[in-house]
Amino acid sequence: MRVLRRFIGAVDGVNYYTGRVVMYGIFVLMGILLWSSISKTFFLPSLWTLEMAQFVMVGYYILGGPYSIQLGSNVRMDLLYGEWSLRKKAWVDLFTVLFLIFYLGVLLWGALASTAYSLGFWGSNPLEFFGGLVTGSQEVGRLERSPTAWRPVMWPIKVVMIVGIFLMLLQCLSELFKDVLRLRGEAI
Repeated sequence: MRVLRRFIGAVDGVNYYTGRVVMYGIFVLMGILLWSSISKTFFLPSLWTLEMAQFVMVGYYILGGPYSIQLGSNVRMDLLYGEWSLRKKAWVDLFTVLFLIFYLGVLLWGALASTAYSLGFWGSNPLEFFGGLVTGSQEVGRLERSPTAWRPVMWPIKVVMIVGIFLMLLQCLSELFKDVLRLRGEAI
């Protein structure tokens, strides 16, 4: 149980501070959109603003998700759930979080494959590619670019997606372990 508590504390701490920093990304997004409006009104329109706003929004959303799960501020269908006892909620959460963990695992695999593709890997095993990058036996190929006029490389936002999905997966495991402790009658 001590290992579970340490895992919960470490994951909750990382996601808490990540979420607190990322929540200020809304101001970055507002600045980009403000510049977009000003440049379209008074100057030549900037090519980068719309896509950069999308990238910032992806980072804001995907890195803030684990913080939202941790605070319990995610959207729930609360028709019955709100009236249940803590023990019944823990049983239902324990069961449903397993589906979320499976889904996030599949999503993480897809994000790894997509990032490997954006770095020029055409094979079927992205872990082999990333292992080769670490050991130096694999080189980066032709970088994927966005098909827009600005044409930014895509791998940075895909790395943000990998990090966000991984943090969400860790937070879901933390919530799973919290439910296990609740069912055992232990304080969290």
